[in-house]
Amino acid sequence: MIDDTGIVVAFWVLAITTIVCALMVAWVKELIQAVVFLALTFVGVAGIYILLSVEFLALVQILIYAGAVTVLLVFALMLTRVEDLKERFDGEQKPLGAIAALALLGAFIAMWSQTEWPRDVDQITVVPFATISDALFGRWAVPFEVASGVLLVALVGAIIIAMREEGEEA
Repeated sequence: MIDDTGIVVAFWVLAITTIVCALMVAWVKELIQAVVFLALTFVGVAGIYILLSVEFLALVQILIYAGAVTVLLVFALMLTRVEDLKERFDGEQKPLGAIAALALLGAFIAMWSQTEWPRDVDQITVVPFATISDALFGRWAVPFEVASGVLLVALVGAIIIAMREEGEEA
């Protein structure tokens, strides 16, 4: 059990803030507000990583998710006609979405209740940074590069489509 009260309070503040921001992503009507709440959710998760003394993952969370993914979403929102899509979000698929959300919640509760959680700090296995970097820059280097190429092609395609709709030549 953690004895430091400050760490426990910081964890609960970060956890509650992260959960509230994640819920707001699905709750708000404006897409740009949802992106802002998504970025705050990513920052909250990075704060929890810092409390767990996993600074590398916190840095990756901030740089890749709160930075790059959020900027990519903002560009996608800027290059699409959001006004044309508003009526598509309020459709007959809401009950199906609610059923899927409840099924996912049930799966999370079942996983949480059936997992043997470590009770002592000595039972927790720490993965050294060398192992993470070997996997990141060795085995998974090509998939990361392919994913970045796909994102780049999608961004260029969105720009070309937006320019053609405005009547400009690409």
